[in-house]
Amino acid sequence: MMRIKSIITVLLLFCLWSLPGQAAYLLLPMDNDQTNHLKAYGIAYWTLDKGNTMEWLLNYRGGSFLIPYVEAIQQECVLRGVRSEIISDASRLQILNEIARPDVNMDVIKMEKAPKIAVYAPADKQPWDDAVIMALDYAEIPFDQIYDGDIIEGKLKNYDWLHLHHEDFTGQHGKFWFGYSHEKWYIERSVLFENIARKLGFNSVQDEKKAVALKIKEFVLSGGFLFAMCAATDTLDIALASLGLDIIPPEIDGSPVDPNANALLNFSNTFAFTGFKLITDPYVYEFSDIDIDPLREGIYYDPFYIKLNEFSAKYDTIASMLVQNHRNLVKGFLGQTTAFQARLIRKDVMVLDAVEGKDWVTYIHGDRGKGTFTFFGGHDPEDYSHKVGDPPTNLDLFPNSPGYRIILNNILFPAAKEKKKKT
Repeated sequence: MMRIKSIITVLLLFCLWSLPGQAAYLLLPMDNDQTNHLKAYGIAYWTLDKGNTMEWLLNYRGGSFLIPYVEAIQQECVLRGVRSEIISDASRLQILNEIARPDVNMDVIKMEKAPKIAVYAPADKQPWDDAVIMALDYAEIPFDQIYDGDIIEGKLKNYDWLHLHHEDFTGQHGKFWFGYSHEKWYIERSVLFENIARKLGFNSVQDEKKAVALKIKEFVLSGGFLFAMCAATDTLDIALASLGLDIIPPEIDGSPVDPNANALLNFSNTFAFTGFKLITDPYVYEFSDIDIDPLREGIYYDPFYIKLNEFSAKYDTIASMLVQNHRNLVKGFLGQTTAFQARLIRKDVMVLDAVEGKDWVTYIHGDRGKGTFTFFGGHDPEDYSHKVGDPPTNLDLFPNSPGYRIILNNILFPAAKEKKKKT
């Protein structure tokens, strides 16, 4: 009888200790057990934004998040449909001991501060304009929308992280002239850009956009984190390499292209690419030879897959953060800029993925000055060949999207990177 009473007492004590009020940690699993991967990033950001700390468990169950137990955080997980697991301090120590083993490719990254986020987008952005805005809205991560005037006025200093999407920093209005020059939206956008340039004191959209590109470069060199997708990736580097040159065909801006433009490009100014050639033909929907031709590569109609490269979590921490996922094979997607020719990527740039049988990649990262940049090709991870005017993607249908996880890794990355620099 005494033995039975002792067992009952132990069980009661265990149950009491297991109540939320006695819990030690919340684990947000990021493997296939997670019900909503995308909103889990929102919980992580919300946790940091409320002044709490947390740990990012690289390569542990898909890159899980570990948070000291706070009842409000657990309730927020329930409200947002995010799976969380209550674990004891002893369980946490067991997990950390497993991660610390030298033969295991895992690491623990402390996170203490939510990055201040800016998204570069015009006031008249369309719903199909930006996958990152959709990701931020869905994950409930706050951000400020800024544009050329804010950047020229020096407001980037107020932010840690900046996103650029399919913007054209060469001043060619996205090079949509051939297909859309008679469309109402194209005419209105062109007039808007010209008015902005004049208001900011520039003689042309080309000059104004290149000035913005320089400000963005200064932001990174001073310690900012830059994440660009689609056409913002190659056009940013083209703008920086062609400072002082006219590279826009007369059909678009009325002035001739510098005949020696390709010979005069300055590749020392760029973030990621070198040795590329401009495509100045207004009838060709490409800015340069950096991007691939999806039709020629056989992927215009047939989907391709990108394989996320594996890095040592204990030594290549940054790269490991950027490729955290519950799948290492991710369906690719097209964009105005879909992928980058490997031969044109600077030697000091880290390649984060591979496409089997191809000599091009879609995901790259590098350091510049005190900051970093990450470029990701394609337009929308869950809309393979998104067209102008198509409706926005409904992320309620894709809560576990591995492609959108890549975007959200980049949003949380600065919080961890800053701490890593201090250790």
